[in-house]
Amino acid sequence: MSASDLTAATAAKPLAPPRATEGAPWRTPLELTVLGAVWGGSFLFMRVAAADFGPFALVDVRLALGALTLAPFLWRDRARFTPAVWLRVLGIATINSVLPFMLFAWGAERAPAGIGAITNAMTVMFAALVAFLFYGERIGPRRWVGLVAGFVGVAVLASSHIAGANVGAAALAGTAAALCYGLGINFVRHYLSGLPAAATAAANLGCGALLLAPFAIYTWPHHPIPSASWVSAVLLGVLCTGIAFVFYYRLIARIGAPRTATVTYLIPLFGVIWAWLLLGEGVTLSMLLAGALILAGVGLSQQREAKSVPTREAKS
Repeated sequence: MSASDLTAATAAKPLAPPRATEGAPWRTPLELTVLGAVWGGSFLFMRVAAADFGPFALVDVRLALGALTLAPFLWRDRARFTPAVWLRVLGIATINSVLPFMLFAWGAERAPAGIGAITNAMTVMFAALVAFLFYGERIGPRRWVGLVAGFVGVAVLASSHIAGANVGAAALAGTAAALCYGLGINFVRHYLSGLPAAATAAANLGCGALLLAPFAIYTWPHHPIPSASWVSAVLLGVLCTGIAFVFYYRLIARIGAPRTATVTYLIPLFGVIWAWLLLGEGVTLSMLLAGALILAGVGLSQQREAKSVPTREAKS
């Protein structure tokens, strides 16, 4: 998943209430499933391309292609982005795009794709924890239980050996990336609130690409990059980071952010499935246990937030 896109859409102030009509009853479940499959596939693409590109080059290609895909939205709303806004976007892009994408790409070189997909689900819980620590938002007992369950799940994952290798470093890198996303959600909410979500994501990705460009050029591989890695990098940027966000944004406009955020449950599932089907990566008992604990924590967090959203929106 491109959680950078997810944070911009979820945290930005909604421009309009969800539409009353959703069309056929199968439409929303189908679109959420497809979106979860696409974002779960991002970890597969990173796993394929990271070793050939290296983290800096791969992430810069991803950011640049994602920004280009969303550029029409930024151009349409360019008048909303003053120099002061651009300075805030530049700072937030470092935390919200560059660092987490780098951490996931680094982890993809060292561990199965499912590890990153599972730890990515911690974003929801870190967002709640950061809001509590820095912005005074209340955490009820149910959410505290969810946080504890999630961290236990990460501990299980970090202590695992998969295919004879210790995946602890990759699990911790994915957890740190989720923490960055949790910070990013709150920063976007407090410092970029009211801006159109698609344009904000385009600006975020574009600034991230510019920040990382010197490092990507310096570390660009000297060997020929296989076509499979190029295809994976292009799909990672255009499909998983650009096009998927457009559909996610449309879902928010139609059914609201809380219901759309349920895609969080599907991303680890598809991340593990794609890695198993296409890369032959095994699914271990520790991965299943860690995933169950983390998703249980996410479920408790999401349930709490779904009840509190109308109150917050009424006050805004």
